Amino acid sequence: MSTPADLLVLHTLRCIGFAELARVARAAGLGEPETESELIDLAVAGLVTRTPGAFGGWGLTDAGRAADAERIAAELDGGGARPAVTAAFERFLVLNPELLDLCSAWQMRVTDGVGEVNDHGDAGYDARVLARVDDLHRRATTVCAELAAALPRFGRYPDRLGAALGRVRAGDLEWLADGMDSYHSVWFQLHEDLLATLGIPR
Repeated sequence: MSTPADLLVLHTLRCIGFAELARVARAAGLGEPETESELIDLAVAGLVTRTPGAFGGWGLTDAGRAADAERIAAELDGGGARPAVTAAFERFLVLNPELLDLCSAWQMRVTDGVGEVNDHGDAGYDARVLARVDDLHRRATTVCAELAAALPRFGRYPDRLGAALGRVRAGDLEWLADGMDSYHSVWFQLHEDLLATLGIPR
């Protein structure tokens, strides 16, 4: 069962928070024109609001947050997906602290018992961290496949995670733990999506 585009955009905004159009579109896996059209319709319905200006963007209203919770719960239970999503979420929770530790290891390293910022001057150290990230990513992809089999909208996460990891491998080192579309940021959105989908408070 595919998620309607309006709900996908609404729920994406719920998971990523206040954001500009381009970021909402990327996170939703939709084109910007379609995303903007859905956002405008949602705004007319009073579910989202737009703040203009250089630092502006789109955000949920209280009514939008309530509508998202109601519709996402109906999608989850209407398709009988709750048991599968719950089981996959439990497996995700096993991986989550490992990912956080790896991001910390990527940003900071301990030398002679002293923590210091990782300047990425030690290629061997970075390669060891990335090898562990690759292993975690393989396991995370399996969890995402289980989620996508239950609710297809989860299928966009392994693509986004893989793209971010590919950028790191290509030398864009900030794509692991820094920036709005980094591996860590997409992982955080997946975590938030699972919590919101299952109605679990953070």
